[in-house]
Amino acid sequence: MLDNLTQRLAKVVKTMRGEARLTEANTAEMLREVRMALLEADVALPAVREFIAKVKEKALGEEVIGSLSPGQALVGVVQRELAALMGADLGPDATQLSFAQQPPAIILMAGLQGVGKTTTTGKLAKYLKEQKKKKVLTVSADVYRPAAIAQLESVTKQVGADFFPSTANDKPVDIARNALDWAKKHYHDVLIIDTAGRLGIDEAMMQEIAAVHAAVNPVETLFVVDAMLGQDAINTAKAFNDALPLTGVVLTKLDGDSRGGAALSVRHVTGKPIKFAGVSEKLDGLEAFDPTRMANRVLGMGDILALVEEARKGVDAEAATELANKIKGGGKFDMNDFKAQLTQMKKMGGMSGLLDKLPAQFQQAASGANMDQAEKQVRRMVGIIDSMTPHERAKPELIKANRKRRIAAGAGVQVQEVNRMLNQYDQMQTMMKKLKGGGLMKMMRGMKGMMPGLR
Repeated sequence: MLDNLTQRLAKVVKTMRGEARLTEANTAEMLREVRMALLEADVALPAVREFIAKVKEKALGEEVIGSLSPGQALVGVVQRELAALMGADLGPDATQLSFAQQPPAIILMAGLQGVGKTTTTGKLAKYLKEQKKKKVLTVSADVYRPAAIAQLESVTKQVGADFFPSTANDKPVDIARNALDWAKKHYHDVLIIDTAGRLGIDEAMMQEIAAVHAAVNPVETLFVVDAMLGQDAINTAKAFNDALPLTGVVLTKLDGDSRGGAALSVRHVTGKPIKFAGVSEKLDGLEAFDPTRMANRVLGMGDILALVEEARKGVDAEAATELANKIKGGGKFDMNDFKAQLTQMKKMGGMSGLLDKLPAQFQQAASGANMDQAEKQVRRMVGIIDSMTPHERAKPELIKANRKRRIAAGAGVQVQEVNRMLNQYDQMQTMMKKLKGGGLMKMMRGMKGMMPGLR
């Protein structure tokens, strides 16, 4: 996510932190680097100009000049202004969805075809159901795209929400009204309406979506935009902002764009807050957008809060406590425990997802590692463990040559891979022993050696 921008800005941050005093020369150099980094990331020129002007104004102000550590103070200014550019200046509640409406609260999804509106509708239904404990109904008013209605029905069922059926012969306004009537009668908290998109902006599409909006008066009108559109996202944002009273933005495919300038430009053009970011193709790959935390990530400072949240969602607290007590009590860390740890890591978004939220110095430690390959290796390791007998999982020391051959055949891998997995298990077991004595820092230093692919 925003990889190139993060790398450029993290380098600037590191340089400025080391400055004992600020001069006009090094401040100008820093601003030039930041400006180039933003432009290369495809951020719109007006947004870049405004951002640089604000940073320059505050960099020459007393809060930096009078600081004991001007370099760090300047980094703080860049961080705060970057967060403001992403929407922090709108206040802490701006990125939250509003439910200030007699139930059901209606959310209208708008955007071009191919930006991921339908999948995002399913993701949002899952988020509201699981995170906000809402009873959610979805409906498709897209009567033009083949299989659009069936696609939304499928993703809605996968996330466990309710779906209101429609057909390609129905009129979008009628679909929206009928779904609203059904939602009221069946006591739904939220109705999400997925509207039709086009391959480009056209007047007919804008009139139709405006008519749907007028018919149901949604409390939230979310503009869904593909982060990979770059500068094209700005023109699209302007057109939708003129046609509809937008309340927020959802950025999709943010994981697929190393530049990610749309994340900054769309918010600047519309003046509306970014409320969600799509960070993977999975149905749980939707994150509530926090401008301050995103600014930290872009500057290479990491997002430890997001990491903790992922851990909280993915980790089985009871199982973790049980393992900790087992190790403390002198119990042995066996293959069942090793498999459980690998499974927990997958639940937390895999290694690439975790690494993305760590500060730059941790990411640099793993630079050059092939994360996709590493995650494939994790899946293969789980497959190898599944090919063992319960007795072998409990006592891995029993696994000698003949057993290794049988396990390799069962998992469809070479014997060398079984040996490699056993070696990584040994490393993990050693680290668990260190944890018993409180050696957390030793464990952190050993992480790079333990994780497959992070050599």
